[in-house]
Amino acid sequence: MIDQSIASLAKKLRDKDISSVELTQDYLARIKQLDGQLNSYITVTEEVALAQAEAADKLIAAGSTSALAGIPIAHKDLFCTDGILTTCASKMLYNFVPPYESTVTARMLASGAVTLGKTNMDEFAMGSSNENSHFGAVKNPWNLDKVPGGSSGGSAAAVAAGLAVAATGTDTGGSIRQPASFCGISGLKPTYGRVSRFGMIAYASSLDQAGPMARSAKDCAHILQSIAGFDANDSTCSEVATEDYTANLDAPLAGLTIGLPKEYFGDGLNNDVATAIQDAVKEFEKLGAQVKEISLPNLNLSIPSYYVIAPSEASSNLSRFDGVRYGYRCEEPKDLMDMYKRSRGEGFGKEVQKRIMVGTYALSEGYYDAYYLKAQRIRRLIKEDFVKAFEEVDVIMGPVAPTTAFGIGAKTDDPIAMYLEDIYTLSVNLAGIPAMSIPAGFADGMPVGLQIMGNYFAEAKLLNVAHKFQQATDWHTKTPSLVEGA
Repeated sequence: MIDQSIASLAKKLRDKDISSVELTQDYLARIKQLDGQLNSYITVTEEVALAQAEAADKLIAAGSTSALAGIPIAHKDLFCTDGILTTCASKMLYNFVPPYESTVTARMLASGAVTLGKTNMDEFAMGSSNENSHFGAVKNPWNLDKVPGGSSGGSAAAVAAGLAVAATGTDTGGSIRQPASFCGISGLKPTYGRVSRFGMIAYASSLDQAGPMARSAKDCAHILQSIAGFDANDSTCSEVATEDYTANLDAPLAGLTIGLPKEYFGDGLNNDVATAIQDAVKEFEKLGAQVKEISLPNLNLSIPSYYVIAPSEASSNLSRFDGVRYGYRCEEPKDLMDMYKRSRGEGFGKEVQKRIMVGTYALSEGYYDAYYLKAQRIRRLIKEDFVKAFEEVDVIMGPVAPTTAFGIGAKTDDPIAMYLEDIYTLSVNLAGIPAMSIPAGFADGMPVGLQIMGNYFAEAKLLNVAHKFQQATDWHTKTPSLVEGA
């Protein structure tokens, strides 16, 4: 069953070929069998999942037409889930059990989806390799010595290894697209505001966006259909009407204009990755698309801009974790100040502490104008680059990352090298546009992701473009040997 799409599983469930309880039991058994090698889950909710599966079977028997009814899904461990441990992969929240449900998970539950558990991640979503988790690093199912990408690496590894049909992720600077690329699955970062952030523990509020991670673009469309739309609980959620994201997946690509930014194909891009991307673009030409070279001249400024804005917002958002109300509190504090300092010093990991300090510095008196305000002005320039580009092209394509998945520990002592892994993804978050990664080949035996970027609220077009490519190729059907041998 692990190679089945959401649509095909939904049909089997409706036709009574299998029950949701049986399907859920199958996935729970696979988690027990394989996740000891991958560490993709922090919490497995076996009792909850089976109860939800039983309810889903009754929903289906009553005539439910929801594509997600009875489908086993995993959630990144920063979505608040009522009565289920939610840690953000941090010691700071090691015992936090939310009394409410995030909008994303609530909408999926309303669609009848089954929650298998909460997936591992970089602590508070800060990282590009999933090595920053308090619960240990996640392994890439294609090669256990490699990282799965971050921060949604647990979700990506779980889907790639067949430990969930699909999963939720969040993308602040590439954290859905990069792990999707490294693990050979599809992942969509929607337009900022397309999906509610209510109940999503914040890293950088003006950049974070939730989205689906699955084997195919069509599966991503089914999940986006469930979670997208206005939410009064989130003041940043857009009131722009949602579309039927599955309606036009098969629309032909004749007349589509693809923009290739010259800045994406310069120094630093691995030659084999570049070849895989160029071959993918040729496939689109066969499908009737036209290709045009474009320029995004401020791309090189995305890293310095992002690594001022994101830490600044993190400094503000994470100030609430002080050892007073919930989460980790140090033992036997001498006084209030000692409790604050030790609780935060012991509760946060090194990467989180580093970003908090950078952000606090950038926001401090005398430096706000020099750093934070200037970074926001650069952000505007990056957005204008995309606005201008979309006057000439329908979508923009390029690599997701300059390399395939790198070795565990290979970049932990070189933060600059780690941050450079995000060079092709950060600008999308700064501009707020939608983008996705789909499997487009292999380099050195590891998956390569093609990044497709669209104009604001053009998720349906992105999904159509990705789906047509996946109808013409089979990269998204490949599975790691770890799965084949299970």
